[in-house]
Amino acid sequence: MRTPARTGAALLTATLLTGLATGPALADATASPSAAPVAPPAALYGKGDPTYDGVWRQSLALTALTTAGVAPADAAVDWLTGQQCADGGWPSFRADTATACTAAAEDSNATAVAVQALVALGGHQDTVDKGVAWLKANQNADGSWAYNPGNPGDADSTGLAVSALRAAKTDPTAVARSGRTGLQALAALQAGCDTAADQRGGLAYQATAGTAPTANPLATAQAALALAGGELPVPAGSPDGAAPKACDASATPAENAAGYLDRTLSANGEHLMLAMPGATPAPDFAATSWAALSLVRAGHPVQAKAAVDWLAANAGSWAKGAKGTDAAATATLVLAARATGADPHAFGGTDLVKQLTEAGPAPKTPAAAPAAAGPGKKSGGSSSMWTIGVGLLIGLGGGLLISLNRKRAK
Repeated sequence: MRTPARTGAALLTATLLTGLATGPALADATASPSAAPVAPPAALYGKGDPTYDGVWRQSLALTALTTAGVAPADAAVDWLTGQQCADGGWPSFRADTATACTAAAEDSNATAVAVQALVALGGHQDTVDKGVAWLKANQNADGSWAYNPGNPGDADSTGLAVSALRAAKTDPTAVARSGRTGLQALAALQAGCDTAADQRGGLAYQATAGTAPTANPLATAQAALALAGGELPVPAGSPDGAAPKACDASATPAENAAGYLDRTLSANGEHLMLAMPGATPAPDFAATSWAALSLVRAGHPVQAKAAVDWLAANAGSWAKGAKGTDAAATATLVLAARATGADPHAFGGTDLVKQLTEAGPAPKTPAAAPAAAGPGKKSGGSSSMWTIGVGLLIGLGGGLLISLNRKRAK
């Protein structure tokens, strides 16, 4: 994904990319932004440098293709399982799998989407169980998860981890640290209904001591899926879902988050905007895609479809990428299209499934028949990598964020 508009008290380096939208919440803080680009392995989807998003984009691609009826090549799946560390976690990318992982560089976002991809594929229970064990072992004392272990938790990473637990048939309400669960950590990051109208129900990227949460679009879009009881892939919803209600202190965190997403999408012409300090205002394709997934899971498919219609008209260049197909972006769009009943084979004039398939090793089976048309558009409303924060500094009051694009697509 993130994704990935990750916010909070974060420091961005001068090399932080803008306008992207599918990577994880934060970039691996151990990698050097000045290092020479890494050539992607043949089994990896996408031709860009995989240093910051290799596992992320492979996991989203495998999930999306499986959802679209494509059986990925064994080599693609083996590459993902081979990236797992001995303790069960995944880093963003391992160039040399013969070298032991550095625990501090393991990545909760990569681990969460890898677990969900392997559950979707089936037949990898031992690997999934190890990933779940890693998530349990690296939960923070407040119930949250950080991008890299040992840092303050954030909404994106926590939401992805909760969704991974649920996908693996592990009850997230039973996974706690110091009596705090991930869902409780997310609720603590949510702006109340007594705040400014454009903040109500949104989630902050990270907590800031002494101040009320400030809603971040991408953080909310990814975390809302977990609050709504969802995981990847999100199945299509019914076309007659009611619109989210106004923010209500007695409502569930999931419903209030859905309301924030719906209002914010509508206010911006059915898309979300990048929310990073210093970033030029621009549409956030990843956040918009994740918002659609979360709205469907929360029971609001009509509102989600309005955002997906906007993506179909505007996100083609994001998915195509400047240097060839952006696998994470394309996969995220496939997942959003499928969730809303749109046809990923004819999405804004592009066959996303074909585009994604051709970005990696030849699959074992071709794509299934196109999906049926989905729910109608909401009335009255509606880059390439996430700003995968290259060389983000994790510290000084907060983890680095990548407004990436997450994800994360995450």
